[in-house]
Amino acid sequence: MAEMPFLEPYMAYLQLEKTLSANTSVSYRFDLQRLAGFLKQNDTLDLQKVTPPLLSEYIMLLYDLGFAATSIQRNISSMKSFFAFLASEGNIASDPTELLEAPKTSRTLPSVLSVEEIDLLVGAIDFKKRNGIRDRAIIETLYATGMRVSELCGFAMEQLLEKDGLVRVFGKGSKERIVPIGGSALYWIAQYLDKERFCIAKPDSGSAMFLNFRGKPFSRMGIWKLIRQYAQAAGIQKEISPHTFRHSFATHLLEGGADIRTVQEMLGHSNIVTTEIYTHVDREYLKEIHRSFHPRCQRGVIDAAI
Repeated sequence: MAEMPFLEPYMAYLQLEKTLSANTSVSYRFDLQRLAGFLKQNDTLDLQKVTPPLLSEYIMLLYDLGFAATSIQRNISSMKSFFAFLASEGNIASDPTELLEAPKTSRTLPSVLSVEEIDLLVGAIDFKKRNGIRDRAIIETLYATGMRVSELCGFAMEQLLEKDGLVRVFGKGSKERIVPIGGSALYWIAQYLDKERFCIAKPDSGSAMFLNFRGKPFSRMGIWKLIRQYAQAAGIQKEISPHTFRHSFATHLLEGGADIRTVQEMLGHSNIVTTEIYTHVDREYLKEIHRSFHPRCQRGVIDAAI
């Protein structure tokens, strides 16, 4: 694990000069160690080089990984306190967190791709480039199953029940669920296994389905960067992440008439209230259809009545 520079002097400062509880101090330490791992991946453990856009990218990553808004607020508080301390001690020239904003705690509608946008995104994949088939298989699997990014990273070949058109998914708390996967994703997985995986695999790769260029299972960050790369290539302006495909999976099922309980089971939500956020997206879609096509909602009818 990467070690955050100046962490111990900061923790001593919290203990001696601040009135934070012991639990909050421990949480701040974990938050900053997690941030250190992100900075190391971005070759920026020199805290003088940390910028507001980089920290904003980190906050977006926390959203993408499914962190609660309250947890993200605490992460921002720990960053602000830490960098303010460093600036006051002269360890950095300026505080990069001054312009960071805490997220609202209210529940917001998830970002969703249209079917056309998903077609654009997969159409941006160049199969002439190395591992293009793998990347198509990854995106198809995310959209076909609604997997969380952590579930995709842990996806093993034995979890694919190809003959039945199903996958076994191990979610939070190692809870298992069975999800249909569909013909398109099965086709691209088969292409990947036949043409590319054996070129990437190493003796210690194990049975992980999707491998990075080192022959290791993908990290969450690796999947996140891959998705962002193809979204940019497709010209999609929305902020999207691996989790966007999970949102799109649920929304498109509900738009097509799927029962919310069925969608709840496929998503692995223990509480249906969590799934119901997608019905709000669906309701907006239904209202738009109603406004566009119902004869009593069209502009001309209103004008005639006036």
